[in-house]
Amino acid sequence: MELLSNLALGLEATMTVTNLLYCLIGVFLGTAVGVLPGLGPIATIAMLLPATFSLPPVTSLIMLAGIYYGASYGGSTTAILVNLPGESSSVVTAIDGYQMARKGRAGKALAIAAIGSFFAGTVATLVLAMFAPPLAELALKFGPAEYFSLMTLGLVAAVVLAHGSLLKAIGMTVLGLLLGLIGTDVNSGMARYTFDLPELADGINFVIVAMGIYGLGEVIRNLEDKDARSIVMKKVTGLMPTMDDLKRCTAPILRGTGIGCILGILPGGGTMLSSFAAYSIEKKVSKNAAEFGHGAIEGVAAPESANNAGAQTSFIPMLTLGIPSNPVMALMIGALIIQGIQPGPAVMTEQPALFWGIIVSMWVGNLFLLVLNLPMIGLWTRMIMLPYQYLYPLILMFCAIGVFSLNNSSFDIYLMALFGLFGYICLKLDCEPAPLLLGYILGPMMEEYLRRALLLSHGDAMVFVQRPISAVLLGISTIALLVVLSPALRKKREVVFVE
Repeated sequence: MELLSNLALGLEATMTVTNLLYCLIGVFLGTAVGVLPGLGPIATIAMLLPATFSLPPVTSLIMLAGIYYGASYGGSTTAILVNLPGESSSVVTAIDGYQMARKGRAGKALAIAAIGSFFAGTVATLVLAMFAPPLAELALKFGPAEYFSLMTLGLVAAVVLAHGSLLKAIGMTVLGLLLGLIGTDVNSGMARYTFDLPELADGINFVIVAMGIYGLGEVIRNLEDKDARSIVMKKVTGLMPTMDDLKRCTAPILRGTGIGCILGILPGGGTMLSSFAAYSIEKKVSKNAAEFGHGAIEGVAAPESANNAGAQTSFIPMLTLGIPSNPVMALMIGALIIQGIQPGPAVMTEQPALFWGIIVSMWVGNLFLLVLNLPMIGLWTRMIMLPYQYLYPLILMFCAIGVFSLNNSSFDIYLMALFGLFGYICLKLDCEPAPLLLGYILGPMMEEYLRRALLLSHGDAMVFVQRPISAVLLGISTIALLVVLSPALRKKREVVFVE
């Protein structure tokens, strides 16, 4: 009954004209950025963060959340029609989706992607509503030592699940932690790593780092990419799947939803890992395994369900523990901090309308996606063909305006340009920026909880292993690192994450 009353509170918070409008704007923008290759949800949310300053917290979070799961849906459109995934999680969808489009079955592929996404989104919303409260209650029992250990586990998991070299992932995480230390030490009042620049006395704003690395870095990389985009079907028809198609897709959608719900919670897991895992499992268990890679409808249904479920369950650690499971969740935490809200379990008790409003808005947003996207498929096909040379000046302009509006300082724009160059170098060196962003968000919080724990224990570092929950979390972190560092697993890991 308590769950129903909480959902009723969320429904009340969501069902205002303003919040419904911003939810619609969010899912529309999300689908648009998912469709446009080279402009993902991370860059878009980073660009729109300054615009949320004047909005109420619940409205801004509803819009940003809509962009995220809208992009998970929109990425499938380009993957199916052009064989060019708009989102990294749609890479797998492109394998069979594009082959279906070549055979004249693009409409059915898009319809199954939409149905799978809606079902998975609905189930993931229920999972979020059921599991978030008990997890938040457990988190309220956490002290500084437990929070420090939990954040350590979050960083370790982000490293373990990052793409490419393990050493590079660790290096990026450490660099993120160091960037988070820039500014004035709250205890001593001493400036740290500011290089005598007064503009750095308050640290580097999270928006600058995110916009630079993901906004400008991606722009530079995309300008280098001269690949021409050719669309298979100018006009998409036959959107209604047959009964046989629906029968074939029922089990893959259910399996994909389950995989996405589980893997989405893991730090670093999110949508991409979910879609890869769902496709791999489906290929092994399917009766039509021979069709995979040649236009199997199950190869569209499973990963699309998994990535949408993963997108929504990744909100669980963010909302309940204040731990970002991926770069987008790190941006969400940034949005909460901008609004003056401390992320963590207290959000549910202190801001119940915000907490349950976000959860209910996800279901509303998924309904919007289902109703809006299939009729608007013609618009999305035209957007796909938009030349990038017309798009990137707008991205640069939005980035510059957004960053300048933070402090009305041109120094921030130069700093963003520097991070943009750094983001481009990282892409060229195959260094994934996600661990850096997570390290940057978690670093200051880890330092705060470390100091608190040591202060309460009178400088005794054994407090981290004497408290049972903290010891278990540190033990899991250690085991995860040892396992992933083993030579056999390291080789397998490198094979798995080759794109």
